[in-house]
Amino acid sequence: MQTATFKIGLFGIGLDTYWQQFDGLKQRLENYLQTVYTRLGVLHPSIVNAGMIDTVDKAFEAGTLFRTEDVSILFLYVSTYALSATVLPVVQHAKVPVIILNLSPEAAIDYDAFNNMKDRTSMTGEWLAFCSACPVPEIANVFNRTGIAFQQVTGMLQDNVVWAEIAEWVAAAKVAYTMQYNRLGCMGHYYSGMLDIYTDLIQQYKYFGGHIQMIEVEELSALRKTIACNHVKERVQLFCETLDVQSDCTEEALNDAATTSVALDLMVEKYRLGSLAYYYKGSGNEANEATMSSVILGTSLLTARGIPVAGEYEIKNAQAMKIMDSFGAGGSFTEYYAIDYKDDVVLMGHDGPGHIAIAEGKTKARSLQVYHGKVGNGISVEMMVKHGNVTLLSVTEKKDGGLMLLVAEGESVAGPILQIGNTNSRYKFSIGAKQFIQNWNCYGPAHHCAVGVGHISSKIEKLGKLLKMDVVKVC
Repeated sequence: MQTATFKIGLFGIGLDTYWQQFDGLKQRLENYLQTVYTRLGVLHPSIVNAGMIDTVDKAFEAGTLFRTEDVSILFLYVSTYALSATVLPVVQHAKVPVIILNLSPEAAIDYDAFNNMKDRTSMTGEWLAFCSACPVPEIANVFNRTGIAFQQVTGMLQDNVVWAEIAEWVAAAKVAYTMQYNRLGCMGHYYSGMLDIYTDLIQQYKYFGGHIQMIEVEELSALRKTIACNHVKERVQLFCETLDVQSDCTEEALNDAATTSVALDLMVEKYRLGSLAYYYKGSGNEANEATMSSVILGTSLLTARGIPVAGEYEIKNAQAMKIMDSFGAGGSFTEYYAIDYKDDVVLMGHDGPGHIAIAEGKTKARSLQVYHGKVGNGISVEMMVKHGNVTLLSVTEKKDGGLMLLVAEGESVAGPILQIGNTNSRYKFSIGAKQFIQNWNCYGPAHHCAVGVGHISSKIEKLGKLLKMDVVKVC
């Protein structure tokens, strides 16, 4: 889990030659920069503002400031024409993603008032206050030729549409920052033969950063033995308050699940985990089998409080779930269950933990006599994702070994689900169930993905640009 602070860097640009030539221009442009600073502050409080950069010396100083303050993203406010030489050192020294804000102070110049001005020097000064678009091609040219990736927001200074776009860039940068400091636990081993989920951990480090902590199941089993009876009782009470515990859940099974849940919390605290992927047969080892058969309620609670847990050792999907949750959309573990051609929906869900914070109604806790395809039996969760807009996300490993983000937007709709003690929902897509399935599959994702509430593909696309990952939107 991160210990540093996410910071935004902000600077404006201008040309120092203008200040003596045009009375009041610098103050006016600095006021516009203050507007940007104030509105950014609404989105995030920690902003390092280097002010108006109008000379090369100031550019080097600003670059050093941003690097020293460890900002994660730069917003470059273009107030008027400025030399690219006063921009490049800032960005080169900061070495973080940069967003160019090409924001006009108003929708248009008042041409009648402008042309009735008696002093042509004053007219030029007025024009320069609207001249933010002028140096952007110059800046883009220099960035391209020096290998600096950049993004743009173009519009009006006080336009709420513009600020909604800027808010998405801030949100995406925060998620990139969260992933950079995230600690992902990997407990157990892969589900043997499930080849699509195998991944190159170095690629995970390359794109997301963070730390991957390898954890033995025996460690969780040992922690279970240290849990006091009163803590077990308190956790069972929490289960009963949080979940709709069905009558077939025995006291013994609830106590086992509570014991494991408290032990999981201790393990998460020890390693400061922000997410977890797990799978373990536990066959032939009674303690480990008891641990793994009682893990679902505890992992569901963790997922609901921002520590998403993916079963079947699906590391890529634990990353996708963390991304979705960091955007505030949740992120529940899911896969195809069936296609309902009659209602043109795709049934999707999964056994194991669910994101109960994004459930439609109260999540049911059910007793299962068998975990299909796995060892043991015990209590599982049955939930449907909230009805309304949803986004699906897969962290997909490409054939060349790199990673990409595969995304789709749809809707969670009401209707019958399979009451089998798993998470499962009905999803409708604008292109229809059949076309969605074909389009999604053609990119070769693993059979798991993360589902969250709301339509957030535009945010995910921005995250991909910050992480230098391809993003493909299916629908």
